[in-house]
Amino acid sequence: MLSQDSIAFLHRLLDAAGPSGFESDAARVWRTEAAAIGRVSSDVAGNSVAVINAGAPVTVMLAGHIDEIGVIVTWIDDDGFAYIAPIGGWDPQVLVGQRLRFLGGDGDVIGVVGRKPVHLLKPDARDKAVKFEDLWVDIGAASRADAEARLSVGDAGVIDTRVITLPNHRLASRAVDDRIGAFVILEALRRYAERPGVAAVAAVATTQEEIGHHGGGALIAAGRLNPAMAIAVDVTHATDHPTADRKDAGDHRLGGGPVLTRGSVISPVAFGILRDAAARIGVPFTLQAAGRETSTDADFIHLAREGVATALVSVPNRYMHSPVELVSLADLERIPELLAGFARSLKPGDAFKVKV
Repeated sequence: MLSQDSIAFLHRLLDAAGPSGFESDAARVWRTEAAAIGRVSSDVAGNSVAVINAGAPVTVMLAGHIDEIGVIVTWIDDDGFAYIAPIGGWDPQVLVGQRLRFLGGDGDVIGVVGRKPVHLLKPDARDKAVKFEDLWVDIGAASRADAEARLSVGDAGVIDTRVITLPNHRLASRAVDDRIGAFVILEALRRYAERPGVAAVAAVATTQEEIGHHGGGALIAAGRLNPAMAIAVDVTHATDHPTADRKDAGDHRLGGGPVLTRGSVISPVAFGILRDAAARIGVPFTLQAAGRETSTDADFIHLAREGVATALVSVPNRYMHSPVELVSLADLERIPELLAGFARSLKPGDAFKVKV
């Protein structure tokens, strides 16, 4: 199982605030831990990189994005109420009544999300979904000047929650997507460093994955590192809860092991190597199909330079993009074993090109 030190690091990482484009606090936590494992660097996009066996004949990139969804201040009115827009994909319903933590210039600023009370809503408005423009943030300010002394347009924030532990080796956090991936790749690097093979392995905590289809930090990191093969580690929808549709999303259960994706942007060679490693090591897994994009870093890593053989490993996650994303520690134990074991199996002459 995961060591107590690793679990303590996981909690620190999940509790750090790091919305897309504002990942510095979370990245700092990751790099501090990584410095005890491998050679650490960063780049202009804010990616954090830790490497074992730098300069080896074959390089493998492990990518987990460290950003999370968040909000950004767009306006402060004369009464000191702040208005916000989303960073990443939100269901505004989950924001109602929440506390927010903004990354202010002089430190954290706490506020509460307000909306018109249900008692004052017209009957036809009570059943309508709330929108961002229906919400405001109250930081306790008495005026615009009072608010602007602490908060500025352009300040980013996250829901102000902390990790909670649950029975059966489960935990919940607002930042599971995808701080979990950043944790898993560093845990894999830690295990690879204990008994390294001939490959160079670079763990990359990537930035800006949640804000869309431009490649973010992952594309930049892949261009810089020029790996022969890459594995993106992200979350996918667990389908072991009420109302889940397994016909659409597959059968993925907490504690059931990693989810390996097959699909149009996934290298069949990389997938095969990973699947064979799971069978050899004895790691249970389930399969997921992606006929088009995967909506992960894998969509862009495989396009870097002349192309990178890319695979995708996912952690089953309940309640994605909410304050209570929930995963199993058992899955967080198995995936590093799989990734470290796969990396040890690589040899300098391995080919990653698709046979034609």
